[in-house]
Amino acid sequence: MRPAEVVDRRIEAGISSSSAGATAARLEPVVDATATRHEAPARRLIHVGVIMDGNGRWAQRRGLPRRFGHRAGADAVRRAVENAPRLGIGTLTLYAFSCDNWRRPAPEVEALMALFEDYLARERKHALREGLRVSVIGRRDRLRPSLLDAIAKTETATAGGRSLHLRLAVDYSGRDAILAAVSRQPWGRPLDRNAFEQSLHEAIHSPVDVPELDLVIRTGGEQRLSDFLLWESAYAELYFTDRLWPDFSVADLEQAVSEFARRQRRFGGLARDDDDEDGDRVAIAARAPRRSRRARGGGS
Repeated sequence: MRPAEVVDRRIEAGISSSSAGATAARLEPVVDATATRHEAPARRLIHVGVIMDGNGRWAQRRGLPRRFGHRAGADAVRRAVENAPRLGIGTLTLYAFSCDNWRRPAPEVEALMALFEDYLARERKHALREGLRVSVIGRRDRLRPSLLDAIAKTETATAGGRSLHLRLAVDYSGRDAILAAVSRQPWGRPLDRNAFEQSLHEAIHSPVDVPELDLVIRTGGEQRLSDFLLWESAYAELYFTDRLWPDFSVADLEQAVSEFARRQRRFGGLARDDDDEDGDRVAIAARAPRRSRRARGGGS
């Protein structure tokens, strides 16, 4: 049996064990596929972005106003956040509200802004208890003062969190972020990638210590990025599912991570063994999370 096959079997065993309710860690952080054959592979946690699509349709199919779909979507956020560390996810970026979403009906926009504010205020103590770091990326100039206050308090209070970095993209546009970053560069000088990425972080109020994006998940059946992390998605793997976001379960997240682990990631190069088509598969495994009261009660 080749080493990559052993890795895949460990991944499958770990995920099926976690689905059965196991609390012990079964897997290990990602093995960096860019390491050469003679290097010890660098181990790291993965960065996952999620386009949370389908809240409105979920509500409409049940004859409910769209705002009820957004509330149900908040429960799906909670499930994902509580289980991400166990699946080897160190950074989780959730697309909560795009710049284009301002074109939605005013009552829906108002309900979403109230939901964001309520979520930040309500989850702050939970984030501190569980060691979560919470950041909000995107524009700040169009958000109401009470929401800005909730963002500032949550980011400050959770800055020392280490178990998971949760980033919420609110009033965010990947194209606008790139334009804003370019406008910060000195005119007449060649663009430097590192300096540009620094400006990109500054333009969206993001901490600079954010790892490369590894996987983008989109729920709801559509297959496009919709202006989400366009620069950061250059080498990210894409995973699409028909599941509407409020129905996205822990098992669905596990399936997405398991599929990611089977992908070959060459980053423009070749596999370490040209004759081994499994040579660059990613090995993922989980960490044992702190067991919160919510996590003990299930919720998937």
